[in-house]
Amino acid sequence: MIGKRLTVLDEADRWLFRALMLVSIYVMVRGHNAPGGGFAGGLIAGSAFVLRYLAGGILRVRRSSIVNPSRLIGLGLIVSAVVAAVPLLSGDPALSSDIAKISLPVIGTVKVVSSSLFDLGVYLLVVGAVLTVLVHLGSDPLGDGT
Repeated sequence: MIGKRLTVLDEADRWLFRALMLVSIYVMVRGHNAPGGGFAGGLIAGSAFVLRYLAGGILRVRRSSIVNPSRLIGLGLIVSAVVAAVPLLSGDPALSSDIAKISLPVIGTVKVVSSSLFDLGVYLLVVGAVLTVLVHLGSDPLGDGT
């Protein structure tokens, strides 16, 4: 019975992990026009890592995460705080949004909204928090390897 459950979870992880990560990035990028993009996208990415944890344990999660979860949390906090504080330098209220236009060779003109950078920080923070919880759930509480 347990073998079949693990096989099902392994297959679900194999098929759904990349799809969930793509959906989470889409939701995060879409967030500057819809509320909560960074948080919702981070939770979707976190659910992909929870699926990976259930399928293969903490070693599979550690192999699939490219950065230390604590660094993700720190980077997310720094990005969000900087984006929130930059408008204060020009006398605007905190978290004021601004739009920059960037010209790319193949794509053309792209609008970059500062709120999407804030969402990126929130996304990184949420993914880092979920990964931290998974790492601590999978760690040996006694630390002696038994």
